[in-house]
This record gives sequence, C-alpha cells and structure tokens, in this order.
Amino acid sequence: IVCSLPARASILAAANPVGGHYNKSKTVSENLKMSGALLSRFDLVFILLDKPDEELDWMLSEHVMALHAGKRRVAGTPRMIRRGGESEGERHASQSLDGSCGSSLALWDADKPLSERLKLPSNEIFDPIPSPLLRKYVAYASKYVHPRLSQAAADVLQKFYLGLRRGHDCADSTPITARQLESLIRLSEARARIELCEEVTADHADDVIQIMTHSMMDVYSDGRGGIDCLRSQSGSGMSKTAQGKLLASHLQKVSRQTSNSLFSTQQLKNFAQDIGINPAVLDDLISSLNNQGFILKKGPRVYQLQIAAS
Repeated sequence: IVCSLPARASILAAANPVGGHYNKSKTVSENLKMSGALLSRFDLVFILLDKPDEELDWMLSEHVMALHAGKRRVAGTPRMIRRGGESEGERHASQSLDGSCGSSLALWDADKPLSERLKLPSNEIFDPIPSPLLRKYVAYASKYVHPRLSQAAADVLQKFYLGLRRGHDCADSTPITARQLESLIRLSEARARIELCEEVTADHADDVIQIMTHSMMDVYSDGRGGIDCLRSQSGSGMSKTAQGKLLASHLQKVSRQTSNSLFSTQQLKNFAQDIGINPAVLDDLISSLNNQGFILKKGPRVYQLQIAAS
C-alpha cells in the first residue's frame, strides 16, 4: 500500500545554488533546481549572499577561530564585543539610563524596527544562552505554550495580506493565496510562543510582517532595491516571462530560416517590435536572456543565439 499521510513538522533546510554561484537574474527555484511546488511550502525563504562586511566578517572569523582553538576555548562561554563607536540613538539610550528615564528608553526601544533591536549595541558583551538550556526552553515552549490570535494581531495581519493581494494582481505574477495568510498566522504564533505568551499581540504580528517583508525582498527583488510583483519563485527569473520566451523562440525561427545565429542589437529591436514586445523592457530582456544562456554576447552590440526557450 502506497499512501500519503498528513503530518505536521517544522523544517529548516539549506541549499546551495547550481554551479556554486547565485545568479540574481534567475529565480530561487532556477538557482536551486528545486520544484516550485516544493519551494512554495516554505513559509520563509532567505538568500544568503557572501557580501563583504567588516563587522560580520570579524564575528565570523572569531567564531571559526574559537572552533579551531581547542575544546577548552569552545567549552567556555563565548564573549564578543561589538566594535565601533556609539550611534546617536545609543548615546541617547545611555543618557536615559543615567537620568532615570527608563520608561522613555523602553518606548524608544519599542519604536525601533526588528532589525535594529536584534543588533548588538556597541561595546556590549554578547553572552549567548548555552545550547542545552536553549533546547529545554524550546521544548517547554512547544509543549506547554499555545498562543491564541488576538483581534488586534488579526487586524494587522489581514491588512498586510490584503496589501499583498492588491500588489500581486497581475496575470503574470506569483499568486498570493490563503497559504501566505496561514504562514503569517503560524509565524505570529511562534513569535509569541518564544516569549511564553498565551496571546499573539499586534507587536508580535508587526515583527512577523517585517520578517516576511525581508524574505520577500530576497525572493522578489528586481535587483534595484524594489519588489517586482511579476517575478516568480518558480518561473523564469525575468519580469516579463512570456515576452522573453517569445523573443527567444522568434530568434530561433529566424535563425532556421536564414541559417544565421548572429544578431545585432538593432535587429533584436526590430524583432521585438514585430512580435509586440514593449521597447522599454527590451534591454532588460536581452540582459536576462544573455544571463540565462539563451543568447551570448559576441561583441559590441552583437549577440549569438545559443538555445531555444522552453
């Protein structure tokens, strides 16, 4: 008997891009050679690129050196101090502590975005929770804490979800369905559970929205800092999927008829106009087709057809 049984499990997975290099002109699915249906089951997807960063590089080197320094150093409590001077906000926080303005400091911290609250303040010692204690904490929270969604949190999540639906109503875009709303609810419950809270508050929902937005910026980024609603997790990495494939198919047809695989930029513009492609997006289409291997740049303003679009 072969059957599928329903199961609930939390999965944390990592994958490397094909060829060892992440191509930003392609989607996550194309880079990982992973089924779009499988990839869509994950609530969050983060793209970790190796970008030079002095502070992060220093912390990573400290961690690696600690691992190779012997058991005595690793067994001890890691202690890291963030280097660099204090920002204006941190100086303000210090002044508040010195001047009995604890409530003002709490309000100031609450207004900061999640990414800022997670950063280690300057010159503060980082003393992580021991792994055995952390495992016990997570096990306890998972077994005994079952948060319920408050009305305020539900309103925040619903507003964000409806905004996503309005922004992804194009015919060629990745659909935003109830699955994304369910993901938001699950993540909000987990956010409350980690604080042993029995109720999901609006603040928990706001934190989850910031995390979801960060994930979407990775997956749907157009490469210029914006979110492209036409960019799919599982389709082609080009914004105009159909137009790109149409242009590649037309080039193959012309190549068969003329026995010529070399085309100038002006010829590509003429072909695009003949098949109804918007000239405003042609440069992006050519660049994307070149990155994906459909065409190959052979010289100044000259391209060679390589393979057909599937």
